[in-house]
Amino acid sequence: MLVLTRKSEEAIKLGDSITITVVEIKGNKVRLGIEAPHGVRIYRNELYEKIKTENILSMGLTSGEFEKIKDVLQR
Repeated sequence: MLVLTRKSEEAIKLGDSITITVVEIKGNKVRLGIEAPHGVRIYRNELYEKIKTENILSMGLTSGEFEKIKDVLQR
């Protein structure tokens, strides 16, 4: 994992087309602005994990079975 320190209004780039900017820092919360191409889906991690779990359940697979299939396909 890459860990970066940024101040308010500073940004980082992910490739050529995604920019993440620190919009505001209040206490222990950070507001981020994300600029990305229209086709890039952006989710909070907890929502992404819930979507992933629901998709696995809708296929009738256990998460272990899903991980095995994913490992085979990535080879």
